Amino acid sequence: MIVLAIETSCDETAAAVVKDGREILSSVISSQIAIHAAYGGVVPEIASRAHLQSIAPVISQALHDAGIGMEDLEGVAVTRGPGLSGALLVGFSAAKAIAAARKIPFVGVHHIEGHLFAPYLEREVAFPFLALVVSGGHTHLYLVEGFGRYTTLGRTIDDAAGEAYDKCAKIMGMQYPGGVLIDRMAQNGDPAAIRLPRPLLRDGTLNFSFSGLKTAVLQQTIKTPVSIPSQAADDLCASFQEAVCHVLAAKTEAAIRQTDSVRLVVAGGVACNSGLRLRMAALCNQMGVELSIPHPSLCGDNAAMLAVPGDYYLSHGLISAFSQDVTATWDMDSIKDLL
Repeated sequence: MIVLAIETSCDETAAAVVKDGREILSSVISSQIAIHAAYGGVVPEIASRAHLQSIAPVISQALHDAGIGMEDLEGVAVTRGPGLSGALLVGFSAAKAIAAARKIPFVGVHHIEGHLFAPYLEREVAFPFLALVVSGGHTHLYLVEGFGRYTTLGRTIDDAAGEAYDKCAKIMGMQYPGGVLIDRMAQNGDPAAIRLPRPLLRDGTLNFSFSGLKTAVLQQTIKTPVSIPSQAADDLCASFQEAVCHVLAAKTEAAIRQTDSVRLVVAGGVACNSGLRLRMAALCNQMGVELSIPHPSLCGDNAAMLAVPGDYYLSHGLISAFSQDVTATWDMDSIKDLL
């Protein structure tokens, strides 16, 4: 099956053509970072308008790069949610229009479901597996027993890890998005220079909290202002990253022991972070667990990842009705009820 996948949940307009849910024929991403940088974060209305301008050219480019035409498509997979409602509507409406015009099925896919299966575009991961999804809007631990069969083991109760990265970068005077800059500067700093809190580390749950860590960074900059570039700034970045990775690794280790998992997937935008990749590799090596982390190009928001679950659903006749709408919030545990 040749599937066109479309992603517009936040600030990337993306389209990809994927064969049999595994082979990427093309992948095009139009980023809005430059547009939102002036505001220090994503502005929903501006994001929606940018998607409207980019969606047709991005889809056309994806088809061109794949060397196919609309007539060659056999299905469409598109992000239904969660995300920004206006942004989601742009991609969802485009998917419906293409499906209706070509008389082919389409399916609305959960955004995080796409991240879960991004590694499948490189190699298969056997079920069941434990998954840590870490991004700007999500920090969740899932037990994945099959397509559509997910159990949430832990989640953030406030800021997601990626959100904390960007907010702390802003506190330190960095330009949005600052998460990648923190990672880069952390590599030149001392992770033990500043003792920062490890929220919910020993609360007995698998939940996460990063708002207190963000506040601790703010208090530290008030107490000892830092300038960029400087060794003090590098040390603060390294100490912050160490705290985040420590919590993520500790909770993941607890989840591995709780579920007796032998396979771990780490996905989402923050899975690009060098400190997290090293920490998870060390943890899995120590515990004898098989680790799968997608290539950085597949960690951030992209359309190709949606084609993995999308191809499964379309192939099994699990398609969306044209009356279906987007949803800004969507619990992963409820997906099985729709199958």
